[in-house]
Amino acid sequence: MAKRIPDTTKRAIIEAARIDEVVGEFVSLKKRGANYLGLCPFHQEKTPSFIVSPAKGIFKCFGCGKGGDSVSFLMEHEHFDYVEALRYLAQKYNIEIEEEELTPEQAKAENERESLYHVTQYAAEHFIKNLWDSEEGRSIGLSYFRERRFTDAIIKQFQLGYCSEGWDTFTQEALKAGYDKKFLVQSGLTIQKEDTGKLYDRFRGRVIFPIHSISGRVLGFGGRILSADKSKAKYVNSPESEIYHKSNVLYAIPFAKREIVAQDMAYMVEGYADVISMHQAGITNVVASSGTSLTEDQIKLISHFTKNLTLLYDGDPAGIKASLRGIDMVLAKDMNVRVVLLPDGQDPDDFARAHSTEEILAYLKANAVDFITFKTRLLLADAGNDPIKRAELIDNILHSISVIPDEIKRAVYVQECGRLLGISEADLYQKLNRIFRNDFQKQLPKGGAAPITEPPAQQKSEEDMRQSEAQVLQETLERELMRLLVNHGRANTRQTYINTEGKEEKQVLPVCAYIVMELQQDELTFSDPLKNRLFSIFADSYDKGDIPTAEDLLLSEEPEVRALVADLSASRFEISKVWESKNIFVHTEQNHGPVLDAAVMQAVQSFRLKQVKDMLEKLSERIKETSDELDLLALMQKKKRLDYMKSVLSGMLRRVVC
Repeated sequence: MAKRIPDTTKRAIIEAARIDEVVGEFVSLKKRGANYLGLCPFHQEKTPSFIVSPAKGIFKCFGCGKGGDSVSFLMEHEHFDYVEALRYLAQKYNIEIEEEELTPEQAKAENERESLYHVTQYAAEHFIKNLWDSEEGRSIGLSYFRERRFTDAIIKQFQLGYCSEGWDTFTQEALKAGYDKKFLVQSGLTIQKEDTGKLYDRFRGRVIFPIHSISGRVLGFGGRILSADKSKAKYVNSPESEIYHKSNVLYAIPFAKREIVAQDMAYMVEGYADVISMHQAGITNVVASSGTSLTEDQIKLISHFTKNLTLLYDGDPAGIKASLRGIDMVLAKDMNVRVVLLPDGQDPDDFARAHSTEEILAYLKANAVDFITFKTRLLLADAGNDPIKRAELIDNILHSISVIPDEIKRAVYVQECGRLLGISEADLYQKLNRIFRNDFQKQLPKGGAAPITEPPAQQKSEEDMRQSEAQVLQETLERELMRLLVNHGRANTRQTYINTEGKEEKQVLPVCAYIVMELQQDELTFSDPLKNRLFSIFADSYDKGDIPTAEDLLLSEEPEVRALVADLSASRFEISKVWESKNIFVHTEQNHGPVLDAAVMQAVQSFRLKQVKDMLEKLSERIKETSDELDLLALMQKKKRLDYMKSVLSGMLRRVVC
């Protein structure tokens, strides 16, 4: 029966894992009062804005906004999944994980994925053993790697292996070891003939390159044939499976991620050998797309570590042009893309083996050009003096520039494009604006809005600004309500209410109870779906008589909820102990009832008042538009009630004193 980690064990792990110790392994921290301060590992900064709070068990960066607990930090920094992060902490703090049984549906899904992981891990170990311990592996596989001048250390680091030439040698050994045929086939390690049902090895007679997840788990394999048989593909890769999707995997990412962050740069090459040779040469911030064009998911994966991507090309024009099609996606993600063309048609593997680390770094630095400049030069060489081809070239390059979100970068690229092509910037901007208009109008409903005369980014009406300000106010009010729920949900607050005789009375009840009742009686919701989700957790828990704390919520398996809770729990400032030593006492929500009472009253009634004002605004528009007297009368009565509510709420807020 499949199992899961119960909340009690999660709590034990999180309580044992001191946030300052966990983060301190990766970030240099300095004590500041009750907290620790350091440079954020998730974005580039010179002034520290990254705070770790041992008391609350959370980290928070006030520069980029990232925050969470020890588990969240490992998931973000080391790219573990939730369970991997928990297991890492359990091992670090010597906590035994006691697991509980899953439902049949959960068990089936979990079992299938884990079974595939077990099969791929077994295969990787089998191929490694075969490479080093079998006569065939040493004479064929190991000899090939050494001919490529791979050191034993690099072969072991990348877990390279060899699959025997036998028709089904690996499959039969896996079956004898107890692995299910179903998962051998699903993983692509074994192929089953449809007509006879016979099983055979996909990678037979090939050297093996395991493909890993960010956390280092084996997802699939690439296999290179060593014979000269033209009828067989040079490379064979694992097919798509439940755990392997080639569009969101980068080869060597677990070996390159730390250096990518350290250098704030990722180099992208094409093949397995290119990556390995570069790493062996000391350039370890190198990954490969493994033969696929860059995808959205791969770009997103790189952007977790850096915004700077440099592509290494071997000079083959056809290959370069084929790869250009995916680069606009990188530019659209506001990443900086540069290109290095290697000399004499050498691929990165050849180049790395022929030069020292210092020579490679010097060449890369001297020959890297921004992508737009590279593309302009490349296409200009093809176009020559042909006016039609030059027009197509300009259109192509401007389309690439148009997807760049940053206006300053666009302006710089337009300037450089004009210089290279000998065209005025005014003409290029005119064409660029037409591209903006065409792209924008393609997004409009058919038969709908009329054409516009300016790019959408340049149209900022007073109505747009008013709506933007209203949205900011709404987000601020919603955030304050959620902050009070997360940090003070169980605390008692003394609030005023109107009794049946129309007189004001005080009632004492938990903050969570007051907020939930006030919002639910008016059927108010949050504009942010995530805050709605968190509010529903509080409402459901309150109904069951068990209001959660921030510590409880940080056990959630929903990463978005954990991140929001950590963000709401974090405080950039703390009261200095020096003040207390001088008998200067500061009233806060934590230690002074009236301060909390006022904060809760203001948050709830401000939120309600905003909703009433919004309803009045919409109602006023309907009153202007209606011509039916009965409808008008009903609308006016509704407006009268809302005006009264607005007056009452405004009066309550004017009386709030901290």
